[in-house]
Amino acid sequence: MKLGPGLSFSWQRALGVTSFKRKIARATGIPTTRSGRRAKFGRIFKIK
Repeated sequence: MKLGPGLSFSWQRALGVTSFKRKIARATGIPTTRSGRRAKFGRIFKIK
């Protein structure tokens, strides 16, 4: 939802989903985004 230049609304941030995912990612060391997981496992297994 756009509220104007530089302002937007995110239902995930409003419900605390974003901070919960960040806490999980920090505790486990595994990123929650698809690109982050791919990059991490690519570094581990030396895959491009």
